[in-house]
Amino acid sequence: MIEFLTIPGVILIAGAFLLPFIPEKIRPSAFLVFPLLALFVVFTRPDGYTVTGEFLNYDLVMMQVDSLSRVFGIIFAITAFVAGVYAFHMKELGQQSNALLYAGGALGVTYAGDLLTLVIYWELMAIGSTWLIWARRTKESDGAGMRYLIYHILGGGLLFSGILWHLATTGSLAVETIAQEYSVANVLMLLGICVNAAVIPLHTWLADAYPKATITGSVFMSAFTTKSAVYLLIRMYPGWDVLIWFGAGMAIYGVLYAVICKDIREILAYHIISQVGFMVCGIGIGTEMALNGATAHAYSHILYKSLLFMGTGAVLYATGTSKMVHLGGLFRKMPYTFGLYMVGALSISGIPLFNGFISKGMTIDAAGYAGNETAMLLLLLASVGTWLSVGLKLPYFTWFDKTENDIEVKKLPLNMYIAMGIAAFACIFYGLFPGTLYVYLPFEVNYQPYTIYHLVEVIQISLLTFLGFWLLKKKMAPELILALDVDWFYRKAAPGVRKVLVTKVDAFYDRVEDGILTIAGFLTKKFKNPMLWLNPFTDKKNEAFRYSPSMEVVMSFIILSFLVLAIVYLV
Repeated sequence: MIEFLTIPGVILIAGAFLLPFIPEKIRPSAFLVFPLLALFVVFTRPDGYTVTGEFLNYDLVMMQVDSLSRVFGIIFAITAFVAGVYAFHMKELGQQSNALLYAGGALGVTYAGDLLTLVIYWELMAIGSTWLIWARRTKESDGAGMRYLIYHILGGGLLFSGILWHLATTGSLAVETIAQEYSVANVLMLLGICVNAAVIPLHTWLADAYPKATITGSVFMSAFTTKSAVYLLIRMYPGWDVLIWFGAGMAIYGVLYAVICKDIREILAYHIISQVGFMVCGIGIGTEMALNGATAHAYSHILYKSLLFMGTGAVLYATGTSKMVHLGGLFRKMPYTFGLYMVGALSISGIPLFNGFISKGMTIDAAGYAGNETAMLLLLLASVGTWLSVGLKLPYFTWFDKTENDIEVKKLPLNMYIAMGIAAFACIFYGLFPGTLYVYLPFEVNYQPYTIYHLVEVIQISLLTFLGFWLLKKKMAPELILALDVDWFYRKAAPGVRKVLVTKVDAFYDRVEDGILTIAGFLTKKFKNPMLWLNPFTDKKNEAFRYSPSMEVVMSFIILSFLVLAIVYLV
């Protein structure tokens, strides 16, 4: 029992249930204790350490430690702490508890050694993250949260169906590498994971929900759902060729939409899809260098993406809007936020001296070394779009462009600056000292990011992209538009699906019910005396049989029972 309570995911989940009993004034401080405890456990448990149990005669491995789980455990625990600092001013219990529940679910997935334990944590993530969308309490967030929940019910259902099928065919619940065999169980589990990884066309929940979550909630959401899915793909599906092209497609697709979008948090949401595409592509390539690249890029991405969402969240907090058409000219009013945001922007763009440079380059080079030049070129093209949208368009139209802007700016809480400062420091630190990250990667690293060729390549791409943006910046000016994604097809189809599967079925049921009640009415009038005992509303004086709602239920049940028995007999 003591070992169970020291599992990192359990520590955070226990914190989620303990927070309601802690006084409001000290809850933000208490929140930070749980990620720190989890981080301590992550660093102190050696490779091969396990916590086991038993359920319904199945052996469960509730915690299993190796180099891959440790590196994801480190960054998940660190991010939960930093996001807690960012949200320190926020006193809402629902958000605090569900943020811990969400982070605990991600850590639980990371260390789960059996599929049953894994799927439980998987569903806890969906519950906690959905609350962070609904907690904004707007009409848009209500709808986005419901669509988000439906997607994750679908993903969880696919994953669990695959697990049950896998258990039935293999008798194993182990979380392990799966050979590239497109069996029903393997495909179902892969599809379930791909929903959480936002693999196109199963991605629209992300771009729909993340911009509509609470300011602090979106920081948590940027870190856990997609990256826990990336972890699971590395663990279970390395070397599956199909992932190469889905990943490369994600990388391109995400940046194209990021260039189109005009909401600063929506731009970042699409870039999660793009950056996860780099990781999925590396997992599909499946070499040790590619898997190291995917792992390192997931680690780097969590840091700089949380920093970017903190920066744009600060703009939303201060101005009340995230639409670029209503922003501009904020540099004089929010210079520190701009500087901290740009650390994240330079990092995601893979600029030298920042952490994205040491991880993105490894993934792209791995595609080249594996002989897949097409995938390598697609990833390089996606890098251009990243710098164009996140590094140039977003900051220019948010902090500059308009020389004068009379928009009122609210003062930011100090804790927001502290959290952004911690994340910015980490982005720069890992960029300057890549060995401090490489030492935790699952395979031995022989990659040198700071080569003359790599430096010249990145600088050339960055300068040419900057020149193109400067010449075409008027064409990219923000306006109030709606960027339609593939969810348009889902939403257009929804009324038709509802008409067929809900309205028509309901009408058919009504007709059947009317028929049954008509027969029941006839029988109750035809055979009054024998049925008296069935009706509690009998007129005792003349023994007349009064028709009542209770009679409908009884007769319907009897007739349906006879129909079912008849069908079974005939079959």
